[in-house]
Amino acid sequence: MNVPIIAGGCLCGAIRYQATGAPFNLTHCHCEDCRKASGAPFVAWASFRRAEFAFLKGQPARIGWATRIRGFCPVCGTTLTFQTSEDADELDITLSSLDAPAAFAPRDHIWVEDQLPWIKLADGLPRYTRQRTRTQ
Repeated sequence: MNVPIIAGGCLCGAIRYQATGAPFNLTHCHCEDCRKASGAPFVAWASFRRAEFAFLKGQPARIGWATRIRGFCPVCGTTLTFQTSEDADELDITLSSLDAPAAFAPRDHIWVEDQLPWIKLADGLPRYTRQRTRTQ
């Protein structure tokens, strides 16, 4: 059985990574933390198990607060990763940092209570006021 290898990295190429297998979650996040950290109105994330993910070149700089840790390229500043201490086995990767981001379409929107009022969602995807539960 062939297991897909998914590759990506930052804008300048200082950081490269790969994941083995498909992401188990794909989502658009509208939370204020994601908006502030990325400078974008929302961020699309691909979630992998930590054991399925490896940095091949370089390491992201990390900044943490509360229970959250964000990773970014220390050279160009590209937002790359998100983790929480509550689920250390999960690593979220910015979908746009993948080499082929169009191959993975987000399946829902989370934290829509923080969504900017001028964003009009018309994609028909499920929407969650905050974070979806593990069973959703």
